[in-house]
Amino acid sequence: MSSESGESFGLGVRHKLVTLAEPNARWREAYALEETAIRKALGDLALDIQHFGSTSIPAIKAKPIIDIAVGVRRFDEGFCCIKSMEEIGYEYAGNDIVPDDHIFGRGIKGETRTHLVHIVEYGGAHWNRFILFRDRLRANPALAQAYEALKIGLADEYADNRAAYTEAKKVFIDKIVAATGD
Repeated sequence: MSSESGESFGLGVRHKLVTLAEPNARWREAYALEETAIRKALGDLALDIQHFGSTSIPAIKAKPIIDIAVGVRRFDEGFCCIKSMEEIGYEYAGNDIVPDDHIFGRGIKGETRTHLVHIVEYGGAHWNRFILFRDRLRANPALAQAYEALKIGLADEYADNRAAYTEAKKVFIDKIVAATGD
């Protein structure tokens, strides 16, 4: 990222905790800086890079962590990205947490997280899910508000268990991704 810290963009959540923040116009700028750095680091390996997750949805509260999808030709190419991503400050969390998803984090190791990068197969199931969900919420403010309301309730319930919070959102996300006729 640039010389600015994640904190200057209103980013950062302590490890395993759930904290929601008011929407911040600077999140788009934080993403743009990361996209530039990742494109430079990965070159032609990155077919596309997209900002997704709640920080990419205008006007809703979000965990202040920038989620970034990097599409590669084949899932195994994600292994070729590890060294380059580490050189720009990302820690490789592995591909066993979520099958077919190479996860990289940035922040203060073991303490806070400001960015998560998911390197997945471009046009594959994860890629399509990330982009479709984001685009449907961006296109439908009422749907985005319903998602925000769900997140607020879940953040209260699972404030100290990010994994449970994420799992509890899955039914809503599945329903939106499976919907047709938008």
